[in-house]
Amino acid sequence: MTAPTPAPPPDAVLRDRAVIVTGGARGLGAAAAHAAAAAGARVLLTDLLEEEGRAVAGRIGDRARFLRHDVTSEDDWRAVVAHATAAFGRVDGLVNNAGISGGSHPVTEQTAADFRRVVDIDLTGVFLGLRTVVPALRGNGGGSIVNVSSAAGLMGLAGTAGYGAAKWGVRGLTKIAAVELAADRVRVNSVHPGMIRTPMTAHLGIPDGEGGYPATPMGRVGAPGEIADAVVFLLSDAAAYVTGAELAVDGGWTAGPAPRNPRQEDR
Repeated sequence: MTAPTPAPPPDAVLRDRAVIVTGGARGLGAAAAHAAAAAGARVLLTDLLEEEGRAVAGRIGDRARFLRHDVTSEDDWRAVVAHATAAFGRVDGLVNNAGISGGSHPVTEQTAADFRRVVDIDLTGVFLGLRTVVPALRGNGGGSIVNVSSAAGLMGLAGTAGYGAAKWGVRGLTKIAAVELAADRVRVNSVHPGMIRTPMTAHLGIPDGEGGYPATPMGRVGAPGEIADAVVFLLSDAAAYVTGAELAVDGGWTAGPAPRNPRQEDR
């Protein structure tokens, strides 16, 4: 019987990898940047929020750099890849995380201008990232792209309009890119966070802690670090045979409604 291969130490999972994380100034992006660096990666985190982004990079330390970045700008994307290549010598991974919610609007009430803005940032920004980063990954013999979608990209979530449409688009684009790029050893997967407490969701007033969110079977909201752990897994060799997958990290929210009395015994 062959002995199991020992697991690498936590700081070696992404050792010698260079990863770009968009929307890295706060929330899920900041958590992903911290987690990737803790796993051994060198990280270029990008955002329009310069002060907050530089602060995150400073807290991470020598493994991190920050660059101001508008994900809807092709010129900015080219500058990001050039900066990462100059700073780290290569690019091995991309976390397409930057996005906005656009507020809560029924389809009939969101303006066309607001709809276009959300789709431009949340979907077109992901497309531009894919298109710009892939040549660098090909040049290294492969790599991993993780697109941050949402539970709203797995179900029809009322009130999301442009946001939900964009996140469904990210889900589909992920699968298309995964099929097209597999022969180049470029893996493309999507992560679908459920309700997570971040600055983007603060206006919803969601509670924290166990029993604070009965809409999910697990009865709670998630933490940014739980999404970051999933991102690091998909960036790593532990997911070497995973591409085109959609990983829901949502406490079971998209699996089905929570039972009314989950601990009540059948009588």
